[in-house]
Amino acid sequence: MADPSSYRPRPGEIPDSPGVYRFRDEHRRVIYVGKAKSLRQRLANYFQDLANLHPRTRTMVTTAASVEWTVVSTEVEALQLEYSWIKEYDPRFNVKYRDDKSYPYLAVTMNEEFPRVQVMRGHKKKGVRYFGPYGHAWAIRDTVDLLLRVFPVRTCSAGVFKNAARTGRPCLLGYIGKCSAPCVERISAEDHRELAEEFCDFMAGRTGTYLRRLERKMGEAAEDMEYERAARLRDDIGALRKAMEKSAVVLADATDADLIAVAEDELEAAVQIFHVRGGRVRGQRGWVTDKVEEISTGALVEHALQQLYGEETGDAVPKEVLVPALPDPVEPVQEWLTDRRGSGVSLRIPQRGDKKALMETVQRNAQQALVLHKTKRASDLTTRSRALEEIADALDLDSAPLRIECYDISHLQGDDVVASMVVFEDGLARKSEYRRFQIKGFRGQDDVRSMHEVITRRFRRYLAEKERTGEWADGENSGEGTPRADGRPGTDPGATPGSLAAPRAEADSGHQPVPGHTATSGHDAAPGQEAACGHEAASGQEAAPGRQAVPGHEAADDLALTDGPALKDEDGRPKRFAYPPQLVVVDGGQPQVAAAQRALDELGIDDIAVCGLAKRLEEVWLPREDDPVVLPRTSEGLYLLQRVRDEAHRFAITYQRTKRAKRFRSSPLDDVPGLGETRKQALIKHFGSVKKLRSATIDQICEVPGIGRKTAETVAVALARSAPATPAVNTATGEIMDDEDGAPETTEDAPGEPVSAGTPDERRGQER
Repeated sequence: MADPSSYRPRPGEIPDSPGVYRFRDEHRRVIYVGKAKSLRQRLANYFQDLANLHPRTRTMVTTAASVEWTVVSTEVEALQLEYSWIKEYDPRFNVKYRDDKSYPYLAVTMNEEFPRVQVMRGHKKKGVRYFGPYGHAWAIRDTVDLLLRVFPVRTCSAGVFKNAARTGRPCLLGYIGKCSAPCVERISAEDHRELAEEFCDFMAGRTGTYLRRLERKMGEAAEDMEYERAARLRDDIGALRKAMEKSAVVLADATDADLIAVAEDELEAAVQIFHVRGGRVRGQRGWVTDKVEEISTGALVEHALQQLYGEETGDAVPKEVLVPALPDPVEPVQEWLTDRRGSGVSLRIPQRGDKKALMETVQRNAQQALVLHKTKRASDLTTRSRALEEIADALDLDSAPLRIECYDISHLQGDDVVASMVVFEDGLARKSEYRRFQIKGFRGQDDVRSMHEVITRRFRRYLAEKERTGEWADGENSGEGTPRADGRPGTDPGATPGSLAAPRAEADSGHQPVPGHTATSGHDAAPGQEAACGHEAASGQEAAPGRQAVPGHEAADDLALTDGPALKDEDGRPKRFAYPPQLVVVDGGQPQVAAAQRALDELGIDDIAVCGLAKRLEEVWLPREDDPVVLPRTSEGLYLLQRVRDEAHRFAITYQRTKRAKRFRSSPLDDVPGLGETRKQALIKHFGSVKKLRSATIDQICEVPGIGRKTAETVAVALARSAPATPAVNTATGEIMDDEDGAPETTEDAPGEPVSAGTPDERRGQER
C-alpha cells in the first residue's frame, strides 16, 4: 500500500487548465482515468487526509504509485480523451458498463448491390442501416416476416443468392411472394434498392405515408372491381398495422429520443435505455456495473452517454436524450453529443406529461434489473468463493488462489504440437489473458517435455519483466545469488541452465532489447491478435525449425519481446506475462506436474503452487507426492478445476486443428514472392491443378491474365524446386485424392504426411 504523499506533485506543477489525468500502480498499469475543468483543483482533492476520503477513493490513491496528466484546450476535448483512455486502458477503478449479452439489431445491408435484411449482432459496419436493439432475435424475425408481404426485400445469404442465380430458380420465399427474387432478375437492382429504402423508411417511423398509399390503391382496385388485388392490399395493410402494434405509441408527437434511467445502491448501479423512434419504442438495452469509485448519478449518466454514443455518428444519436440527472457540467457533454450527431441535441430531465411517465417506466425497469442482477450475483459469488476456499484447503495453500493458470498440450500423433494457457481470475475466465504456444524446442510427441518448455517460457518472461521494471529485491528468489554490480540479479554458479538464464544470455551476447520493437522469436500469440491473419500467429518461435532449443541460448530471444509493443506497459496497457498466478494447473498426472515444478525450480520460483488434474478418475496430483488428492465428486472446488482444465483443452485443441488445417491447405504457390491470392486462383483455374502448372512452360504461364514474364519465371522456379506432393487422404472416406481433384501439394519446408483414415471417433481419439 503506497502513501499518496510519496508521489504527490510539487506545488505549482499541476496546471490550472482543463485536462485528463491518469493514476498508475507500481506495475505502471493505469488504474484510474478522470477529467477536470481545473486539473489543479481536482487533483488536490485526492491528496488530502486519507480519513476524509471516500473508502473507494482511499483504496484507489493508496493502490496508485504515480499520477500524470494531459492538458487539453476545452472540456469537450477532455471528455473525448477520457472516453478514449477508459476504452484503451480498461482501468480497474473506473465505472465500466458492460452488456450482459450481445443485443440483436435488424440490419439492412445498403452497402451491397442487392440489400439484404437480416439479424446482426456485434460491431456495426459501415454502410449498413441498423434498427433496434431488440430484446430477442425472434422479435425481429416476427416483424420482418410481416413486413416482407409489403416490402419483399432479399433476406437470403450470399451463398443461397449465388446458387439461385446459377440455377435460375429462386428460393421458397420467391415463390410465395415474400421476396422479389433479384437473384433471377425478376426485379432490377435499382428497383430492389428502392424497395429496401422504403423498408428502412417504414422502420424509421415514417409509417403513415405507406399506409395511406396502400389504402388509396385498395380503394382504386375495388372501384375497378379488381377484388383479388384489393383483398391482397387489405392483407398488406393488416400486416403493417400488426407490425406497428408490436411497438405501441408512447409519445404522441412522433419524437425521436433515448430515455436513460439509473437505479443504484452503495455498491452497484443498473442502467436501462429505451430507444424511441417516431414515438414508438424501437429498442431497449441495459447494463449493470460495480461502483468502484465515488460517483454521483449525474456522473453515472455521463459514463452511460459515453458508452452509448462514443462510436455513433449521425442519426444514431437522437435529437433528444432524456435523463434522470444532468452531468456536471452539462455544457461539454451536450456539445460533444452535438458533434457526434452533426446537429443540435437536447439533453434534459423530463418534467411532465408523456415523457415523464415513460421515464418512470424506464426507471422501474432499471430497478427490476438491479434486483435480478443482485439475486443472481449473490448466488454465483457465494459458489465461486466456496470453490476457491475448497481448492486452498485441499492443496494446503496460504490463501485462496485468486488467479489460476492452466496449461494443456495438444497434438495429432506428434504433429503440430501446441500448448494453451488459460487464466481464471476470481473463479471467472479472463479470456483477454489467454495465450497460445507452438512447441519448437523439439520434434515429436513428448507431453512432459512440452509442458516443461511451456512453463519455462512463460515464467522466464515473468522474471524478465520483473527485472526490466526494477522489481527485484535483494535476496529475492533463492536461486538468484548476489545481485550484480549493475544492479541486476546474479545467477548462482551452480544453477541449472534454465535458472535466470535470460539476463545472462542478454548480457553475454551484447543484445539489448530495443523499445518499440517486437522480436519474432519467442512470440506467443494472444487470442485477439490472430483474427487479422486467420487465427494464425507466429507464436512460440524460440528456435528455428530443425534446431534444438537450449534454455540458456533462447533466453535472449525471450527477453527481446519484453520491450516490444506487445507489453505496452509504458502506456499502461495490460502486459502479456507480467502477473504471476497463485496456482498453476496442468492437464495431466504426476509426470506433467513434476515437469512443471522442475521448470519453476530451475527458474528459482518458489511462491507459486502447482497441481495437475488427471482425466478419468479426476485426481489432483501435487509435486513430490506419491498419492493424489481426491476431492469429493460434489465439491465446488473440483468442479472449478474441471472447468479450468476443460477450457485449456478446448483452447489448445482449437489452435491445433487450425494449424493442421492450414498445413493441409498449403501449396508451393504460397512461397512465390509477390503472388497474391487472386493470381494464385487464376493460375489454378487456368491449368486445373498444381501438377499441370508444374509441367507448363513459361510462355504458357504467361498466357494467364495478370501474369507477366518475370512472375511466370518465379513461379516456374518455385515449382521446380518443390518436392513431389505426398498423396492426401480424404479423412471422411479414406480415399486418396489425386492432384487432378485439386489436392493440396506440400513443399520441402512443410513436408506433409497422409492422414490415417478411420471413423470420426477414431480420428478424434488420436488428437491430444
